[in-house]
Amino acid sequence: QLQASGGGLVQAGGSLRLSCTASGFTFDDSAIGWFRQAPGKEREGVSCINTSNGNTYYAGSVKGRFTISSDNAKNTVYLQMNSLKPEDTAVYYCAASERANYQYWRSLYEYDYWGRGTLVTVSS
Repeated sequence: QLQASGGGLVQAGGSLRLSCTASGFTFDDSAIGWFRQAPGKEREGVSCINTSNGNTYYAGSVKGRFTISSDNAKNTVYLQMNSLKPEDTAVYYCAASERANYQYWRSLYEYDYWGRGTLVTVSS
């Protein structure tokens, strides 16, 4: 129901755009989140968007560098990642919830649907 794509290898300072295409739930009234998991680390919330009103949320480590957006006509959420750093290297996952409490958008337990990840590697 969720398909993430757009990962790859990029040099530090470069950019990538991830896409998350969804089906099977009410996309335009949901929370779509991006999470990432680096080797040996826990999965962490990166960003989230409320697709009904466009409100966005960011982790402090990516604020000002990453931008989340939604194209409801295409059931797709994007994560534009600029000024990438080696520490951004991780598998990136998108997740969806039709019942999210945005106060807890960074919690994995707020999300009902998960896509398979896409690998982002940033070289120094």
